[in-house]
Amino acid sequence: MSHKIGHLYGLGIGPGDPELLTLKALRILKSVSVIAYPISERQQSLARTIVEPYLTGNQIEVPILLPFKLAESSQPYYDEAADKIAAHLHQGKDVVVLCEGDPFFFGTFMYLYTRLVDTFPTTVVPGVSSVMASASALGVPLTYRNDIFMVLSAILPADSLASRLAVADAAVIIKLGKHFRKVCGVLQQLGLMERAKFIERAAMPNQKVIPIGEVNPDKVPYFSLIVIPSHLMSI
Repeated sequence: MSHKIGHLYGLGIGPGDPELLTLKALRILKSVSVIAYPISERQQSLARTIVEPYLTGNQIEVPILLPFKLAESSQPYYDEAADKIAAHLHQGKDVVVLCEGDPFFFGTFMYLYTRLVDTFPTTVVPGVSSVMASASALGVPLTYRNDIFMVLSAILPADSLASRLAVADAAVIIKLGKHFRKVCGVLQQLGLMERAKFIERAAMPNQKVIPIGEVNPDKVPYFSLIVIPSHLMSI
């Protein structure tokens, strides 16, 4: 008789508002015995905070340290996290890994998925991304008709950002943080500042929408982005 192994779930839990969980995500979240989630070096977890209203109180919790600001490779941290999760799966326990936004859209779960999917049955549950939540909060349709739409990381060099934005009808620039000044320089260069909309911590309780010209470049959080909606605002 073969030993039963657990099922791995990569659970998209949305950008911050607990009500943006899908019904499927909520059902699975309540059904499993083990919940894993990323924590910062300060032991904080945005992912856990989002789902806290729905936790049953009798689930095993597995915090996984995934620091993102270290100079050295993050691979050892993902290896260690995968080992922790695999230990529970080998015991036959189903494990949910919480992922802010969508697991396969710049999600940390992708790196655990590649380490575990060949060994354990895995289901990925999509979630609402901060890109879509931001457009809704700002009240700006992202695209029309046959628009070319891009999602770009602010970490890219200025020339790379400029070349890509030059051929996009609409775009979202994520991971702003300390790169805000560089991004604004590119937008000025391309004549896009008037269309650009800034939002930080979309769908979180401390969400802020600030006119881009009034943003303090020294206080731009990582969880902020710029939306450049399509110039075609009516059809």
